[in-house]
Order: sequence, then structure tokens, then C-alpha cells
Amino acid sequence: MKDLNRRDFFKTVTFGVAVGTLGAASVKGADKVLSENRVGVLVDTEACVGCRLCEFACKEAHSMPTEPLESYYDTSVFKKYRRPDKSALTVVNQFENEKNPLLPINFKVQCMHCERPACVSACIVGAFTKKEDGSVVWDTDKCIGCRYCMVACPFQIPTYDYDMAIDPLIRKCDLCEERRKTEKLPACVDICPNEALIFGKRVDLVQIAKNRIKRKSDTYVSHIYGENEVGGTAWMYIASKSFDKLKMPTLTASPAPGISESIQHGIFAYFVPPVTIYALLGLMMWITKRRKTEENQKKLEAKEKKGGDA
Repeated sequence: MKDLNRRDFFKTVTFGVAVGTLGAASVKGADKVLSENRVGVLVDTEACVGCRLCEFACKEAHSMPTEPLESYYDTSVFKKYRRPDKSALTVVNQFENEKNPLLPINFKVQCMHCERPACVSACIVGAFTKKEDGSVVWDTDKCIGCRYCMVACPFQIPTYDYDMAIDPLIRKCDLCEERRKTEKLPACVDICPNEALIFGKRVDLVQIAKNRIKRKSDTYVSHIYGENEVGGTAWMYIASKSFDKLKMPTLTASPAPGISESIQHGIFAYFVPPVTIYALLGLMMWITKRRKTEENQKKLEAKEKKGGDA
């Protein structure tokens, strides 16, 4: 196995220094002008049957390891509240329905694709991008693994693959960007058997939600979650239960980037200069990578020795 050499070390540290100079420019990304035809998804929790086919389709669409299709009908997973993680970009949770105990409320969770995303604002290397169509996507080639996005997100969505710390990997829903390039629906929307997920122009989805709430005012709470929270999101929900009881954060209409920018600027203004911070990060990454290489080499040698003794 090839050892890390001095050239690798200086390349890593130099990259860290270069990154430090980019931080100030990246926080403007959240102010991108959005198209009036930007898209979104409306989740009607009253129509969701909890089949979890959306979880299966999402993994298939993103080439992620998945279990057999029939395993998704296992309702025992609902005994524990789940969050998206490195193995699943979206999950469905189940909640008690006081109005109708026989019909629990199923609630899908994924990246909300904020109108003014805090992750875009917080990312100092521009790895996150807010697209004109309303989606928020992530570029693995730019990410340095700082995890500012995880701290900044008001919905606590981006997850980090700690098994790949040297080769950063952030996981989150991308609104099936690649599928939509070929005019396909997002995978979760496409597979939903009960049309609980509606894809379309955000402005149209807001009107659909308002009409449903008005038509069934005795069923739905008078609130479209995501219409105004943190300045609005591409994913929106209607439900028969208040959203705080569905474990969604109670947020104001103020966009989140302002908070994350203030924190970031405060750190840079009153502590260590960004160049120094990222030189140190580069050093830490090099040391960690070297240590991991040495550990893998020792394991390989031990395995070979054990095989020889046998």
C-alpha cells in the first residue's frame, strides 16, 4: 500500500490555505434569484399510507444499497423515530392520530430545499448551490468536510459519512436533479401509489394546499408547513395535526442564512484568520489520512501473517 508522502502533505495544506480565501465570497449564494416557475413537492399526509415505497425508490434512483422491496412493508420501523442519514436520503415516520386512532399519520422527511438555504450561505467553498428551479444541490468535488451545513440547517438534514472523513461525503435529497433533466418526476413522487406527493410549480402547489384545507377544514389544520417557514421551502406539507407534534421545528418566516452568516463572520472576525484555520484543517486531514493508511497496512500485514501461520 502506498504511503502518503511529503508532496501529499503540502498539497493538502496548500488546498486548505486556498480554501480560506474563498469563504467570504461563498456566503452570497443564498440570495440567488429564483424562477417564478420554480418547482416543489406538496405532501398531503392524509393521503400517505406509510408504504415507504418512496424510501425504496429514492435509494434506487441514487444507486444506494437497498433492501428487498418487500422489506419496506415492515411496520416495525415505525416504533422508533428516524431521520435521514448516510444510508437513506428520506424516511417516513408514523404518529398517533387522535382524530382517528385507526389511521395513523405518516410523515415523510427529507431536505426541504429552502428558498434561501442556510447550507448554501454557510458553505465556505461553494459546495452547495441553490438552483434557479428551486432545488438545492451539493458538489462532492468541492466539499472539504467542514460540516458548517449541518450546523446551519434549521431542519438538521445534511448528514455526514464519518467512515469517509478523508473523502467528505454529505448526504441529502437533491430533488432528483438527474431524473428531472430527462423530464422524469422525482423518484419518490413517481412511485407513490396514493398521490400523497404532488410535484409541480411551487405557486400552484400552494394554491392546491389552500383549496384542500378550505374544502376539508374539519380535517386539516389551517397551516401549510413550508409556505413561509424560513422564507419558504420547496417541500410543503398539509396535515390534520399541528406540525410541532409531528416533530417539525417551529420557525419564523425570517430566512435562516442571516443567522449563519452572522455566526460565520463573527468567527472569522474575532478569532483565527480563515487562512490559518484551513491550514490547520489541512494538517489534521493529512495526519488522519496517514494514520488510517498505517492502520490499514498493519491490518493487511497481520492478515497475511495469520494466513502464513495457517
